[in-house]
Amino acid sequence: MKTTLNNQELENLSKPLNAALAPFMRRFPGNAGERQPVHTVYGGAHLFKSDTARKLGEKARQVLDEHGVDPFVFGRAIGLEDAHAETIWQRVVEKLQREPVEDFRVDFEDGYGNRSDEEEDGHAAIVARELAAGMRDGTLPPYIGIRIKPFSQELTRRGLRTMDIVVSTLLNETGGKLPDHFVITLPKIQLPEQVTLLCDVFDAMEPRLGLAPHTLRLEFMIETTQSILSARGESNLPLFLDAARGRAVAAHFGTYDYTASCNITAAEQRMDHPSCDFARHMMQVAYAGTGLWLSDGATNVLPIGDRDTIHRAWKLHVDHIRHSLVHAYYQGWDLHPAQLPTRYAAVYDFFLSGLKPATERLRNFMEKAGQATLVGDVFDDAATGQGLLNYFIRGINSGALTEEEALATGLTLDELRSRSFVKILAGRRAK
Repeated sequence: MKTTLNNQELENLSKPLNAALAPFMRRFPGNAGERQPVHTVYGGAHLFKSDTARKLGEKARQVLDEHGVDPFVFGRAIGLEDAHAETIWQRVVEKLQREPVEDFRVDFEDGYGNRSDEEEDGHAAIVARELAAGMRDGTLPPYIGIRIKPFSQELTRRGLRTMDIVVSTLLNETGGKLPDHFVITLPKIQLPEQVTLLCDVFDAMEPRLGLAPHTLRLEFMIETTQSILSARGESNLPLFLDAARGRAVAAHFGTYDYTASCNITAAEQRMDHPSCDFARHMMQVAYAGTGLWLSDGATNVLPIGDRDTIHRAWKLHVDHIRHSLVHAYYQGWDLHPAQLPTRYAAVYDFFLSGLKPATERLRNFMEKAGQATLVGDVFDDAATGQGLLNYFIRGINSGALTEEEALATGLTLDELRSRSFVKILAGRRAK
């Protein structure tokens, strides 16, 4: 074939791009496809016990039985189609029995308040011993951590001391082991230097505690306007990630602190306020492809009271969760055990409602081996193929879908577990 440039010339010309692509790919490795919890339950540190997750599940099931009554009463209260009501009810009940809480954050911040140093020291040590007991007894949720006080001029040392007491006491109690997926949540971040400080402290602690480098992990709370736009007129979000030096695993949006910082009145502080959508979209732009999990905030209208009141609060909770899911926020906060049934119901309904068209689209797409395909009036390309695969992966990881339902697409379990549409196509073409 006739060309103007030979291979060596092309290689030489490509070197600057290759040099730029290497750090770019390290920065944006994409999502690994591992399970992300569908929620984080926050609870005050002074109330935490090793079996808190189990007790929350028992209370959630009690409220569901009493005020949900049956699949159809519950389903109609929160806007489910009757066709899905029984399936979702069964899966919610099973979930509350087996694993009622996926992620729990022991809170030393807003859910705990400002107490004397002596009192907080004592609670920090108690929390550590309760975490150790939960590890021994197998009663902790699969993901867990603590939220410390913000790094303000007044509270930085308090936040660091609490974190140090919890981690040091816990490791002493367990012979040097942390719970799986243990994380430190840093709230109300305004400056990258606040993240830098926490990572510097981690660096100092790990060798003294006998921990491997980068064992201690953190997550951001994005709940200030300065997180979104700095005094220099640039987004601080990427700078937080730089400052974390590979230790960050998630970024959580704080609805009410953020709306308050925007001078929004209390009556208008809500999950679906347009200002929140703006902040969440900024988080997506900054962190898409980095591997960080994104989590939405909480519905603060709690399902407490008579049945009508609980049903209204449940419906609001479900509406907020659906809003989050549509905006690709697959995780959110829960504040009360009566929110657990609606958390799982909303997530399960989101995936089950789209199961039939997604199955048909992916099946047809795979039959075409990656060529463009048209199903009804929806035209799919290769990027959409990966998106459809991600839908089934997230659906299975969340408990909304079974593996059998995903296999109806024509995928094998090995293909599904590969989590890569490109790898699936390459494997099929090699046969």
